[in-house]
Amino acid sequence: MEKRSILHMLDPMPHNSPFDINMAMDAGFDVLMPYSNVKLDSVYGLTQDAIFSRGPAGVRRTGIFIGGRDLGLAMDMLKASQQAMVPPFEVSVFADPSGAFTTAAALVACVEKQLQSQHGKALSDCKALVFGGTGPVGIATGVIASLAGAQTALVDHLSAETADDVAKAYNRRFACTLTGACGRTDAEKAELLRDADIIFCTAKAGIQVLNAATLETALQLKVAGDVNAVPPAGIEGIKRNDLGTPLRHANPDLNAVGVGALAVGNVKYQLQNELLRLMLTAEKPQYLDFRAAFGKARELV
Repeated sequence: MEKRSILHMLDPMPHNSPFDINMAMDAGFDVLMPYSNVKLDSVYGLTQDAIFSRGPAGVRRTGIFIGGRDLGLAMDMLKASQQAMVPPFEVSVFADPSGAFTTAAALVACVEKQLQSQHGKALSDCKALVFGGTGPVGIATGVIASLAGAQTALVDHLSAETADDVAKAYNRRFACTLTGACGRTDAEKAELLRDADIIFCTAKAGIQVLNAATLETALQLKVAGDVNAVPPAGIEGIKRNDLGTPLRHANPDLNAVGVGALAVGNVKYQLQNELLRLMLTAEKPQYLDFRAAFGKARELV
């Protein structure tokens, strides 16, 4: 009889995400084992407990999911888990802290698709701003866009120093070329928008980051994507289902288009589901992070 599939869900936070638990169950795992308050130095031992208890056939039905909110810590936990493997006792590991990797991958892939189809441009041709850029989704979005070739700035709403520090930290970690910026006021935001081709809005739900008057100041805007599904939209005028819809309030001569939160969310949902399913079907163990997520998101869009 085939062994039941088990997903061990490691999370450094006090609670595992109900979203991730629902997604894992819907993807086909039979048993979910959530672990909260997991420390980095515990990951090696937990991984070896998981791999040595099922035999070579059982490990193909076993996976490890890493959550939390800290992107750097999630990557360190994924690395620690990978180092604990002893082939043929080796299982797939998927890191997606706060859903940031799959959300960011979906956002960048949707924007990239519209950029190419509407304007004939690649990310490497463009300058991008990530508003809410020092949060988990914002950082992941910035890293993905930068590694794809876009000249990318993380925009913090309070402090240029904070944005610079985050950009430098992730440049060191992933060899990207992020910069930091601050957008406290509409005037500061307008100055940033003047030469931006792409806007990624990843700020907290229910907070409008860019109003109509500020959008009107953009001189070369091509695509804007917003992941905020809670009214008001992060970018005024973007509707949740927009996908390549003319961007309301932008200069019509720019032919700028918008991508809304539900359009991004649809891809994010499919993406997380497919990566979880991949853990159960792949012939060889998979180590999945934002890079795998972006590659799959590009296929989905």
